[in-house]
Amino acid sequence: MRGASHRRRFGSVPVALGGRGTGGCPDRGSATVWSVGAIAVLCVVFGVVAALGHAVAVRHRAAGGADLAALAAADHWTRGGTEACARADRVARAQGTRLVRCVITGEVSDVSVASGRGPFTVEVRARAAPAGPAEPTAPDAAPAMGSGPGPASSAG
Repeated sequence: MRGASHRRRFGSVPVALGGRGTGGCPDRGSATVWSVGAIAVLCVVFGVVAALGHAVAVRHRAAGGADLAALAAADHWTRGGTEACARADRVARAQGTRLVRCVITGEVSDVSVASGRGPFTVEVRARAAPAGPAEPTAPDAAPAMGSGPGPASSAG
């Protein structure tokens, strides 16, 4: 009996000495397949979330670079369009973006900036102009404390 078979019987299912069954349950090992499938789905979801996060970061970098480049060009419009656009290009490169288009019309600068590579390339347009002069107000025209719009005070 010892040399003929190396199997023992526990109940009605024959079990090898290594602990594996030779028959019975057809779902044996299916947890491994389900685990691998779940891990694959989680990896795909993680990849999509990471790609969307990268796209948002590239968009924000481009928007910030465009805003700053437009402000720089608008600040230097008096020196001519070439110098204003050169300043906008330096600012855009300092922000990690590329100046695509720069037009100075009067005091208004209109720039387009690109950021990212491949499918994540984003182009953003921004416009800026120097701040206008503050409207002069007479010193005596300033509202006094407690007057002006708002709830009326009842002084006895």
